[in-house]
Amino acid sequence: MTTEAPDVEPGLPDDLDLDGLHAQQHEHEPHETGYRGRLNWLRAGVLGANDGVVSTAGIVMGVAGATTDRGTILVAGVAGLVAGALSMGAGEYVSVSTQRDSELALLDKERGELRDEPAEELEELAGLYVAKGLTEDLALQVAQQLTAHDALGAHAEAELGIDPDDITSPWAAAFASMISFVLGALLPLLTILLTGAGARVPVTVGSVTLALALTGWASAKLSYGPPGRAVLRNVGGGLLAMAVTFAVGNLLGTQV
Repeated sequence: MTTEAPDVEPGLPDDLDLDGLHAQQHEHEPHETGYRGRLNWLRAGVLGANDGVVSTAGIVMGVAGATTDRGTILVAGVAGLVAGALSMGAGEYVSVSTQRDSELALLDKERGELRDEPAEELEELAGLYVAKGLTEDLALQVAQQLTAHDALGAHAEAELGIDPDDITSPWAAAFASMISFVLGALLPLLTILLTGAGARVPVTVGSVTLALALTGWASAKLSYGPPGRAVLRNVGGGLLAMAVTFAVGNLLGTQV
């Protein structure tokens, strides 16, 4: 006695809707075009805010350890804020510009290869899909269809890991980093200036701790990492920086 085999592909669920696969995307996973660029300036923004909080808190805590004069703390804090914001913006611009130049150069090279050696490029693309687990026939079909649809996009993604429509913007990253640094730096600066001399150190430490916990959580969410570990690292590093600079300022304040 024999039974009729089910009309489904081996290894696939019985209820899989092959006609609706284009709509089956998890909401928590990024699929839309432009996500990489947005992630880049969000990352730069979180990094800038975190650096603004830590570096400015370290400066004003160090000066507060040496003196209680509000004017001296203000000058040091503002100088650190301006210098840090410009440094972060320029550094991010240079870094991302280098990445962008490299991506554009690779894309230009790929365009030339597609123009001059189309058959070899098709074979190379099919070989990449074979390496990922497809059969040779299926890999060739996929390579042919993707090449016909968007040759540069298919080759750039498979060979280079680059999306030609989502090249990183250095200006977006630079401004995000610079503005977020200023916003992060304002927290410890305003806190220590607006609090009385007797309570300014513990109040500043408390506000900075909360801010670092927030930026640590945000960085973990952007990278899909565990938030608890990121928060502990962020807060621990910030507290250590403030403790060291306050001790140095206190020591120098008694010597100078």
